[in-house]
Amino acid sequence: MKKIPMRSCVVTGEKLEKKALIRIVRDNTNHVFIDTTGKANGRGAYLKKDIDVIKKAKQNKILDRRLETSVPDSIYEELVNMIEI
Repeated sequence: MKKIPMRSCVVTGEKLEKKALIRIVRDNTNHVFIDTTGKANGRGAYLKKDIDVIKKAKQNKILDRRLETSVPDSIYEELVNMIEI
């Protein structure tokens, strides 16, 4: 039986399968982006694939604190678009 990687959502604290989360990464040049591969280098934070969770992360600036940089609004818009599709 293959081991399933588990990660925690930074907003809800739930432990979920890596596939059920979206990874946001800050690289060493302070560029923030959505990591669709789940393997990009840099400091990462995971969010549950839920619009309410993304809105809460934006409202409370949770990603800003976790990634230690300011996250642009365009990242949150991209996240919402990814989930709605």
